[in-house]
Amino acid sequence: MSGVADVHVLCASADVPEPGSRGFAIDVGGETPLRLFVVRKDGRVTAYRNSCPHTGAPLEWQPDQFLDLDNSFIQCSIHGALFRTEDGLCLRGPCVGQSLRALSVRVDSGRLVVDLPVEDRGSGTD
Repeated sequence: MSGVADVHVLCASADVPEPGSRGFAIDVGGETPLRLFVVRKDGRVTAYRNSCPHTGAPLEWQPDQFLDLDNSFIQCSIHGALFRTEDGLCLRGPCVGQSLRALSVRVDSGRLVVDLPVEDRGSGTD
């Protein structure tokens, strides 16, 4: 990461269940908002851009539904690819070995906060 451009409060930390996920669209000053999602699993919170490495399409199959039915993996709604929640690595599907693009997320005063790097400022799409 080359530097922090923007800090965005997403929601209260308690608004993302354990296990669970939630999607967001952040205005970053470009034509389209930056789509991202947060996953909470096994006490860990991770954030990724909401873009499949295979097609670039959003991953969720319903609003805020990024996990498979067992809440074990992140699942792409288009082709069923499965990604590890802890690092976004694709384990099954057409993009095996590729990873989701991680974003820096942290809990600050009970809120989930994402730190967007300079290269994501003004860029809602890949």
